[in-house]
Amino acid sequence: MHHFTALVTVLAILLYFYTSVRVSQARSRFGVKAPAIIGNADFERVFRVQMNTLEWMPIFLPGLWLFAIYVSDAIAALIGLVWIAGRVLYMFAYAEAANKRGPGFAIQASASFALLLGALVAIIWRILHG
Repeated sequence: MHHFTALVTVLAILLYFYTSVRVSQARSRFGVKAPAIIGNADFERVFRVQMNTLEWMPIFLPGLWLFAIYVSDAIAALIGLVWIAGRVLYMFAYAEAANKRGPGFAIQASASFALLLGALVAIIWRILHG
């Protein structure tokens, strides 16, 4: 069973849900009525955090699960927590100023790459060595 990876998956989805709540709050705070997504830079940064998180989830989640299945549940979960920490850093930094989003983005991208590369190497190893 992959209990740790399942827990990290739930945490990642809860983080995404939280970014959605922040967009709703930002709409009220900055007066941006749906369906508009432009017109206020402060709102747009909060919105981009949500959208960027959504854009990365199809990269992160399969890598997380493939790594858990082919390498290690515990290590996948730890790397997954690094991804979540990077996304949280990204969320707060980007909401403050667009030029502050880099470190959080780099952390989560590195975690995603580690999961995907680790899974790829493990899958190829198993194919070649049974």
